[in-house]
Formats: sequence, C-alpha cells, structure tokens
Amino acid sequence: MSRKTGIVKDARYLQHSMGFAHPESPERLTAIYQMLDNPQMSWKFTTIEPREATHQEIETIHAPSYVEFIASTAGKRSVYLDPDTSTCAESYATAKLAVGGLCNAIDSVMEGKVNNAFAFVRPPGHHAEKDSAAGFCIFNNIAIGAMHAICKYNLKRILIADWDLHHGNGTQHSFYGDQRVLYFSTHQYPYYPGTGSLQETGRGVGEYYTVNVPLSIGAGDASFVKIFRKILQPVAMQYKPDLILLSAGFDTYFQDPLGGMRVTPEGFAAMTRILLNIADACCQGRFVVTLEGGYHLDGLKKSIKAVLEEMLDETNFSEERFSSLEKDDNEEVNQIINKIISRVGPYWKSVIRGE
Repeated sequence: MSRKTGIVKDARYLQHSMGFAHPESPERLTAIYQMLDNPQMSWKFTTIEPREATHQEIETIHAPSYVEFIASTAGKRSVYLDPDTSTCAESYATAKLAVGGLCNAIDSVMEGKVNNAFAFVRPPGHHAEKDSAAGFCIFNNIAIGAMHAICKYNLKRILIADWDLHHGNGTQHSFYGDQRVLYFSTHQYPYYPGTGSLQETGRGVGEYYTVNVPLSIGAGDASFVKIFRKILQPVAMQYKPDLILLSAGFDTYFQDPLGGMRVTPEGFAAMTRILLNIADACCQGRFVVTLEGGYHLDGLKKSIKAVLEEMLDETNFSEERFSSLEKDDNEEVNQIINKIISRVGPYWKSVIRGE
C-alpha cells in the first residue's frame, strides 16, 4: 500500500541569502525543487502551502526580545548574527515562513490529510538557541514545530531524531528538562558546535530524554543503521511517541564539503525506513521531516529522492538489506553503542533487552 506524502516548497524560500559563496545558499533548494518538479516525481506528492509563523508561535521557543531583534533586520541589506550567520532584507519573512511551513506540514499529518510530510524550507533551524542565531540558523524550526504539536494537539510524547552532521544544540537545549520531547542525535564529534557528548542526557524530569551518539569522522551506512536499530528503535518503542519529527541534514553524505562521514543515499533510505517502522508501530505512521544541512547539491538530490521513495512506500528497505549492511562491522561504533547502553540502559531498559 502506498502512502500519501505531503511536501512544503515555495519560491520564497530562495529569497534568504547570506552572501556570495556561502554554503547555505538558495541553490540548495533550487537543486531539490528541480528534482521534485521533474515530471516523473511531481505528481506523486500532495502540496502543503506554507504560511508565516506568528510571534506567539516562535516565542514558545525563543525569547521575545530575540524575535523582535530578528524582526528589526527586515529590509536591511545585511545584519551579522554570528560569524557564520547573517540576514538579508527578506530573511526575517523567510525564517517565519520556514517555521510556518513546518507547522502546516505537522497539521496536515496530524489531521490525516497526508500520512507523512517533508518540509523543504530554509533557513535551517536546529542550531538556533533561545536568544541567539547560530550555524546558519535563525529560528529553531523543529523545536517550534514540536511545541506547535504539543500546544495544538495536546501531545504528550514527541520524538525528534536528528541525523545532521552537526549536533542540534538549540533543539537539545529547548527540551533538556522536558519529558514531552525525546531528542536523539547522531553527529560528528568533536566538531561544530561542540555540544552533544555522551554524558549530555538531560536534567531533572528530562534526564535520559536526550540521547546523543557522538561519532568519529568516517562513519558510514552500516554504523548509522546499527545505531538506529540498536539504540533509537528500542528506546523509541519504549517511549511510544505520538509523533516523530526528523531534522534531516544531508551533510553526512560521503562527498559533502563540510563533513567527514560516508553515508550514501541507501543509508538515508535505511534510516528513514527505521523511523517509518517506529511511526507505524507507535503513532499511526505520523512522521514529519524538515531540511537542515547538506551542501553537496547532487548528493542532496539523490539522498532526498531515496528518502521520499521510502516515505511513499515506493521502496521498502527490507530486513535482508538491513542485515547485509550491518555486516560491515565497525568496532569503534560497537564500543559507542555499548557505552550508550550502559549510560541510558538503567532507564531505557529496552536497549539492554534489544527490543
């Protein structure tokens, strides 16, 4: 049975620019949109129109003073927010549209209009903190999206998975003491932004609701799939999320200029299938993806196409393919998995049992 997949895409997302030769460029979306507009692809998706998020929505995560500061950049040629991040005249409106596009994607899935959805938006979001921009991100799209789902639909448990090359410091900090969101991240470590160590597992009632998997340079498909199957899957099955959100950064692609990982389109498809299987088991398949990093344009297109084909059920990563992938054993990854199991296993007993 095929699934109905919604997509958010809009030419206005191309208006945000941080200047010549910046890696987080409008060309990223141009390449993706060309792939989506191909006659072989375009008919497969349900279009979800974006909207601009309100200040009230954005302020569920960000300080009002910070939101007002970003609003003050509207119409100005360039304002530097951090060494890597700046605005242009249209950035404020585009950043609000990125948040609102993801919120509309969540609404479409929650209301049963589509089975799952992918928001092809920019600027990305997972590095944005309560009162500061960082790492190409202005507003934290996925964190605000999670709060939107909590406030509007009274959800009690949301899983945010983040496979971007860089740790989602802003997302982690947004929910570090909050059981309503379980944050799971794989990332190259130590690397920008420097957060995401094995020891960072949450605080107070949120202890153990942050699970970080810091990886050395060079991890490939087998490593990521094994981590998703041995750590994420059992923890998620015990948590039983009402909704799964994914920060999909494709800078772990094996040729990405900013990264040192070795993930192929097949690896991204495999991770997507694991998340879809969890969503099917726990929350009627409710799964929403938002774009984060990824700076190799051809790699972006190929990897996203592979993800979408899994979301549509056009392809289905089989148990046989999983098993053959995992034969590529990496002793370092096995050690990391064992360390995480010993760290979170007393709380998430499912990881010890391997369920």
